[in-house]
Amino acid sequence: MAQPPDVLAAGAVVFRPGRQVLLVHRGRYDDWSFPKGKLDRGEHRTSAAVREVEEETGLRVRLGVPLADQRYDAGSRMKTVFYWAGRVVGDDDVSGYAANNEIDAVAWVDADDARSRLTYDYDRATLEEALTKRRRTLPLVVLRHTEARSRKTWRKEDRLRPLAALGRRQAEKLIPVIAAYDVRRVVSSDATRCADSVAPYLRETGVRSKLTGRLSEESATRASVARTVDRLAERMREDGIGGLLCTHRPVLPMVYDHLGVEDPSLDPGEMLVVHLRDGTVRATERHPLT
Repeated sequence: MAQPPDVLAAGAVVFRPGRQVLLVHRGRYDDWSFPKGKLDRGEHRTSAAVREVEEETGLRVRLGVPLADQRYDAGSRMKTVFYWAGRVVGDDDVSGYAANNEIDAVAWVDADDARSRLTYDYDRATLEEALTKRRRTLPLVVLRHTEARSRKTWRKEDRLRPLAALGRRQAEKLIPVIAAYDVRRVVSSDATRCADSVAPYLRETGVRSKLTGRLSEESATRASVARTVDRLAERMREDGIGGLLCTHRPVLPMVYDHLGVEDPSLDPGEMLVVHLRDGTVRATERHPLT
């Protein structure tokens, strides 16, 4: 008999200075754990993690490096939980948290105390991993533009080739996925299909973008790509923010080469998140839209 699919959930191990970690208490089960919850139908795991932390603690977080998945028996089915290290965006005070039927307490706990307070062994294992990866990184999202109109059916200048209907839907779906990394600076090829791939995120968040021919198929060179990546990374370091770079399939290998990461062969609308600290790549993660 076929095994039923796993229940899918997502959450974050959220840190603040002083080696303190965010824990929640569920009155129904009388357990202490990390904030997490099930993915909604069609929801991406990254946006689910951020949403669940906010729903359970009142805090908005930015995802950091990915952690190992948890998988355990949840009764009638197995459960897989996707985790990231996380940092709070804005105020991290939980003293005003209002208890409810699901979460009746939220607390910042010293890491040493968290080891004993956590109820489950798999959470303690996740904590140990997270402690080795808790130092803040900055996410650089490398995005291949979403699905565009076919070159064969487009008679005008290729730089002006628009997104297909699928590409427009993909661009809308990208909004919460990019937002999970709190991207505040966007640099994109000036080709229409790239500009329109990031436009929904810009519209939703108010973030401004820089459109440049240095990332276009027609004009990009190794030198121009290197300068663009370095300038974006420098601004990210100066302001302590996440950034996004959107370009084309033929240009992406130059981006990867300069960053020193393997080419993941992204499909249209997929993104590679490169986690940087002091200019060094600490982790990468590839995200399809499904």
